[in-house]
Amino acid sequence: MKAQGAGMGGSTIRPDMPIEGEAGMDPGATPPDPPSVTTDDRLMPTSAPTPSAPSAPRAASGSREPYAVVGRSRNEGHGKRLTAAFEALEVFPALAESRNRLLALISEERPSTGEVVRAIESDVALVISVLRLANGMDSPRRGQVESIVGSVEVLSPEAVQRLAANAETFEFFERGKTWDAAPERFRLHAVAVQRAADRLAAASGYPHRDRLLVTALLHDVGKLVLMHAYPGYPRQVHGPARTPEERLHYERRELGVDHALVGGVLARRWNLPKAVASAIERHHAEDAQGDSAFVRLADMLAHYSQGSPVSSTELLKAARAVGFGPSELRAVLYDLPYPSKDRPRSVEPCPLSTRELEVLKRLAQGMVYKQIALELSLSTSTVRTHLHNIYGKLGAVDRAQAVLHATERGWL
Repeated sequence: MKAQGAGMGGSTIRPDMPIEGEAGMDPGATPPDPPSVTTDDRLMPTSAPTPSAPSAPRAASGSREPYAVVGRSRNEGHGKRLTAAFEALEVFPALAESRNRLLALISEERPSTGEVVRAIESDVALVISVLRLANGMDSPRRGQVESIVGSVEVLSPEAVQRLAANAETFEFFERGKTWDAAPERFRLHAVAVQRAADRLAAASGYPHRDRLLVTALLHDVGKLVLMHAYPGYPRQVHGPARTPEERLHYERRELGVDHALVGGVLARRWNLPKAVASAIERHHAEDAQGDSAFVRLADMLAHYSQGSPVSSTELLKAARAVGFGPSELRAVLYDLPYPSKDRPRSVEPCPLSTRELEVLKRLAQGMVYKQIALELSLSTSTVRTHLHNIYGKLGAVDRAQAVLHATERGWL
């Protein structure tokens, strides 16, 4: 990408600025002043070294000018810094509340698989640890477990319990010695992107929804590496950049790498599946497809919803990559602040047969036995038998409880 002054070209939008059809905003319009704080860093003044001289001498030690720390150390043990940062992530902490909720669920007599999966998916460190453990198991699925749903199938409850009990943790607002304020700030944006990606996947019927929740949560894991490797990151690298594309440009210019590439390398070091590593590595690519395309759009939506500038042109391009046009994108932007009305994910295997599901779906629509029998070409007694079996398998006492139980688990 080619730098144009302090920005990277194209217009930006904020929550109070609508998308204007296919072409976005007027390219000649003056972009709004950026907010003082973005999701993941504090913006610097708009003065910066000229793009044509990235190797110019940096400010003296102690200077607060952009790039003062990172620029000076770029050629001073660059590889060693990244390797040390990779190793530091071995002890990246989990949010104590997430860990405690997971332990409480696991200790129940009959833990709900869906609740356990959701508890793990709520935390970056737990997702990393569980995925790594599942993909390191000596089994036919070694290196091929792409989701937490798959991980829970591979691992025993005891293994998950031991992992959680031994996890390093941090509390809300806590500033740790190694990671300072990074864990909480990182978690907030990661979860926001995960939720946006899940809503996009549900709306589009994306078949790899379970895997997408993992790649969306871990998409910026490379930033944690760069934070540890370079004390001035992100503030002194991103400089005047406002949008995600601009920040990526400054990372490449100042460091020679970007957080997406570093994140992909880290995922491969952890022996995570190729699909997960590739999605992390390519979540800013203009030709992104599959998970990476959904994560790219979800990342922009998360920045937008949290008040950060986003390029309207890039947002529309990213939306088209997952099959959303301007009208669908407007609907997503409108609904984003509100609770999701999408169908829940089906995490636990459904115990009902195909025919039993067909009967239950019609029961949920308010049909009576005779109507169900007529539509499915069954006898009334056969419908009654199916319903008796449905109630028994779901532990329900009546039709209302059976429908509610199945709906909450994503089977209807």
